[in-house]
Amino acid sequence: MSRHSTVPIAIATFALFLATTTHAQDAPTPLRWCAYLTNGSVQKLASDPAALEKAPERLKALGISKVYLEFFRQTPVSNDDLKKVSDALGQQGFETAAGIATLPGENYGVREDAKLGWFNWQAQKTRDDVATVMSTAAPLFSEIIVDDFFCTGDMSAESVAAKGELPWGDYRRALMVQAAQQSVIVPAKTANPTATLIMKFPQWYDRFHEFGYDVPAESAMFDRIWVGTETRGPGTVRFGFTQPYQGFVNLRWISSIAGPKTAGAWFDHGDCDANDFIDQAYQSVLAGAREIMIFAYSDIEEGHPGHELLKQEQDNLAKLSAVVQENPVLGVYGYKPANTDAGPDLFIMDYIGMLGVPLVPTAFPPAGARVVFLPTQAAGDPAIATFIRNAIAQKVTLVMTTGFLATAPMRDDLVRYAGVRGPIKLDPLRAMSMRIKGADHAFVHGLDLAANLALDSAKPLLMADVGGKKVPFFTVNETDGAKVYVLNTRTFSQADYDAVGEVLLPPRQLGLMELPEAAVNTIREAFTLPLGYKMEAPVRVTLQPLGPSQFVIQNYTSANCAVRLSASFAAKGKIRDQFSGRTYTPQGRQIDIPIPSRSRVWLAAQ
Repeated sequence: MSRHSTVPIAIATFALFLATTTHAQDAPTPLRWCAYLTNGSVQKLASDPAALEKAPERLKALGISKVYLEFFRQTPVSNDDLKKVSDALGQQGFETAAGIATLPGENYGVREDAKLGWFNWQAQKTRDDVATVMSTAAPLFSEIIVDDFFCTGDMSAESVAAKGELPWGDYRRALMVQAAQQSVIVPAKTANPTATLIMKFPQWYDRFHEFGYDVPAESAMFDRIWVGTETRGPGTVRFGFTQPYQGFVNLRWISSIAGPKTAGAWFDHGDCDANDFIDQAYQSVLAGAREIMIFAYSDIEEGHPGHELLKQEQDNLAKLSAVVQENPVLGVYGYKPANTDAGPDLFIMDYIGMLGVPLVPTAFPPAGARVVFLPTQAAGDPAIATFIRNAIAQKVTLVMTTGFLATAPMRDDLVRYAGVRGPIKLDPLRAMSMRIKGADHAFVHGLDLAANLALDSAKPLLMADVGGKKVPFFTVNETDGAKVYVLNTRTFSQADYDAVGEVLLPPRQLGLMELPEAAVNTIREAFTLPLGYKMEAPVRVTLQPLGPSQFVIQNYTSANCAVRLSASFAAKGKIRDQFSGRTYTPQGRQIDIPIPSRSRVWLAAQ
């Protein structure tokens, strides 16, 4: 690792992705809008002339130029109906492609013995039935996308026997790679050798490997990759309290693996108000999406408050997309190797992003980085000890979670670097308050800590009150000239999912999103000061730099907020918000920006 290396591995991969798809010297690829029609919508349009006649108007109103017609979801759509709808929309100037949702239906496949009702892919009938519907529809379309459900949680006797001594995740990944080849790729390519096949990964990136998604293997097998950015409303039970930053994390992490094959993002209307809906679009574009799929056409028919807001924002989204293609978001690298367990840190990257840390996830060791975030997931890298020792030698700032500290296979060295006393035992605690700058702050949902850390040479920066006892929450230690921070938080473990019966998404709200502004600033500065800038802002205000002289800041809170950004670009003079056209006059390196609730600014030096 060289601290002076100019292009880290993760950015090199992303730059290759951009250069391959935008032809570097040419203008950036225009942002394209697509819509997905489920099999029910396809059948409705095929049988209802009035609905089919109205469809082009509805689609064009949202700037949509391409549609994906689903040919299977529990039941197939006939080729006659598919052709009728495809031809009618094609005559109106729409490009048409196809989609499949691999969900069991009556006489189609075998339903899994598990909660979510996906396919049992160990059953030969499932493989044969999916292969049949693929080979039947493939000749009609040059492009086919596989929706979310290409996974399994089956625990039937058949799967238990096939699994043998393997862990469930290892067995399921091997099973689904085999199923992808036998039931999707071979039948589709046999029926239509020129067809482009797309795997769409859902948004629950930290759970992929448990249910059969193998991102490296499937990215290599399929022609293109799409990514779910459907974060929806963060305060709702139905879709798991998912944080808006997750869309960015999921797409950028997968693109670090799939590289040039990564094409589009996909989000929906579920549990979204107008702002939730548009938030998904912005994080998709910031993550590099050049195509965006809106799911589903039935929601477009019905109407949604987010549609009008989308129309208003499409020009800004297009401008932002063009700049992101030339200047992808840079910041703090969060290391998550593929197929690694999260322990008590499930989806922690989403929450770090919501603290205003410009987190950029990568599946590979981030060579050349100045700051690296190491959650429990990073401990799954068998060479992590070498990475850390090199990072310390190169004076890289490291921010570790307690989960990583307790899990990585170099614990004696780690506790010395971190300045805490070992061994570290993960023992969840919940603080109900924190005192900072002379004021007490209470947590409605409680602040979850991973362990009761005992400090050695580390300095406590933030302490939390657990039953009247002060427990370190954020610490720093300087070792061999490098700074090592420990964030003693936890998000979720499997036990939290089991407690409420959740399978995929965050199971409850966290006090981490209630931290007082002074605490958030303390944590954020540790990440960003080595990068040459800092932001003072409340929790749920995100910061994403586009190169050294542009910053996108978004306020996800329900209140107007004042943000102070200190960065070298401010010293150049006038700063312009590229969204609104408003200009700001900095004071030296410092600029104060009022940001209304649920809105955003894009600051650039004039």
